[in-house]
Amino acid sequence: MTDPVVDNLVDTVHDQATGRALPRALRPFRSPSYRRLAVALVFSSFGQGVWIIGLVWEVIRIGGGPAQLSIASTAGAVGVLLPALFAGVVADRVPQRTILMAVCALELAGVGAIAVLSLTDQTALWHLALVSFSAGAAMSFYYPAYSAWLPALVAEEDLQAVNGFEGMVRPTIGQALGPAVAGAVVAAASPGAAVAVAAASYAVSLVALGFVPLTPVRRQLDDEHRGHPLRSALRDMAEGFRYMVRTPWLLATLAFACLMTLAVMGPLEVLIPFLLKDTLDGGPGDHAMVLGAFGLGGAAGSLVMASIRMPRRYLTLMNLLWGVSCLPFLVMAAATAVWMVVASAFVMGALFSAPMVIWGTLLQRRVPTELLGRVSSLDFFVSLALMPVSMALAAPVADAIGLAATFTVAGLVPVAAAVVTVVWARLPADEVAHPLR
Repeated sequence: MTDPVVDNLVDTVHDQATGRALPRALRPFRSPSYRRLAVALVFSSFGQGVWIIGLVWEVIRIGGGPAQLSIASTAGAVGVLLPALFAGVVADRVPQRTILMAVCALELAGVGAIAVLSLTDQTALWHLALVSFSAGAAMSFYYPAYSAWLPALVAEEDLQAVNGFEGMVRPTIGQALGPAVAGAVVAAASPGAAVAVAAASYAVSLVALGFVPLTPVRRQLDDEHRGHPLRSALRDMAEGFRYMVRTPWLLATLAFACLMTLAVMGPLEVLIPFLLKDTLDGGPGDHAMVLGAFGLGGAAGSLVMASIRMPRRYLTLMNLLWGVSCLPFLVMAAATAVWMVVASAFVMGALFSAPMVIWGTLLQRRVPTELLGRVSSLDFFVSLALMPVSMALAAPVADAIGLAATFTVAGLVPVAAAVVTVVWARLPADEVAHPLR
């Protein structure tokens, strides 16, 4: 059986090169348009990684402590969540290159301003909170626009490789190289110098985006959607929700993602440092190794998935892999040495990131073009909405039942939820009816 959405997707740029076959993971780079977008992605991710560390040390430089850092970080989180659903509406109405360039310009202006303020010793906490908020808001617009743009720039068969490349860039460039460079620059010079490096990276990303062809919005607005801006935007959001509710594979997967986020993010982000310190006599260096292993595992999982064909049982495999990715928490619960936590983090990162490649490709191939921005923003919102709740609950739950029991719950609940999701939503029948190979 064919999927009319999949069948109607076409390359709108018409720059797919032909010739000698490349490995599957490298095929998207035949397109000059995608090569430029990839450069923009790399430098944007690098800038974000540098900015995160620069922000921390700039707060410290002006005499701030944990409370002040929390204010700046919370401002960023609020900035991400507040416009997230509206960002999807914009992504379905405005050319995506325009959105990404506006996002990059906003990040460049804000981070550049902090660099100048820091180097002239004029930074105040409210400056950092304001720029952190704007950077968070920019991120919420970036994701749906980027996701909605990819199908217009690369051939359909290359989308999986593209999503795999993104899955490699974010952990290696954004979570490893960027922070490492930032730490070195802070140590050698100052936080202001590190923030200036982030600003320069955003500038390169903006220039690269300027060389990517402008593609038209693949949606025709009728009179109903050209009406009052607020009512029209709310109507667009409602259409996205209705599509989610009436699409079983999407609704079930997002519901599972909510539960998984609630069960996992608190133990992952909050409790692992205390496991290392209180149980295994570890320190900051050990925590850095755990985070690095998770990132490297994510890059490896993304590379593997980018290098193979879309699995026939893509919905079943995706959800079950996410569930199984939490089982390493059981090893952490019983860990007697730091290396066991590091190895568990690597496996967890690989098993978590591999199905993310499937998920991104699935959205781009099965969601109607005119809804892709809104559905991507729903995905983005769901992924983040319960994260603060999970982090807030992690410590009280661990105090009540213990670290080992908390890690055990985090390891087992997502596995059961994944199985229920596959069975309840009848995902095997859906993927057979809508093959993506």
